[in-house]
Amino acid sequence: MNKVIINIEIYGADIICASCVNSPSSKDTYEWLQAAIDRKYPNQPYTIDYIDIESDVSDDKHKKIIQQIQDDEFFYPLVMINDEMVGEGYIQLKPVFTAFEKNGYVAES
Repeated sequence: MNKVIINIEIYGADIICASCVNSPSSKDTYEWLQAAIDRKYPNQPYTIDYIDIESDVSDDKHKKIIQQIQDDEFFYPLVMINDEMVGEGYIQLKPVFTAFEKNGYVAES
């Protein structure tokens, strides 16, 4: 099976969302996810980007998702993998890893 290079986008802000009081910050989630993926899928390339929902963005797709977060359609941090939402608010590893394996990545641990 040909592997698709996974592109992860994590949308978040410095302020923890009101309904996510005991959750890690968006930046902490970004760093934690990156470390977990590197451990589980070493030497398997992917991209991961952090998009600050409070900054000016030029990408129309990012603007649309940020607007949905601001309109309370999604909680943040919001994790998108290849344009598919895999988690919002309290992020869990299982849906992230499932998306990786669905795209041909092989867990090494």
